[in-house]
Amino acid sequence: MEADIQRFEEKLNHFVTLFQRSRAENNELRQLLAAKADELSRLNEKLDQAKTRIEALIVQIPETQGQQ
Repeated sequence: MEADIQRFEEKLNHFVTLFQRSRAENNELRQLLAAKADELSRLNEKLDQAKTRIEALIVQIPETQGQQ
């Protein structure tokens, strides 16, 4: 009986350790995901700015007459 209780306690401790590790890893992954989402947002803003500048430059290009 004592041996069974000891094994149960060891298994329980093992599962608690695994749970704590998983929880810590999940928190790290959430933070990483949030950072990547912020980075994606900044890159999308830069892309939109570049697109706007390119469109403005295209408008300034004179059209060629008598294309051959």
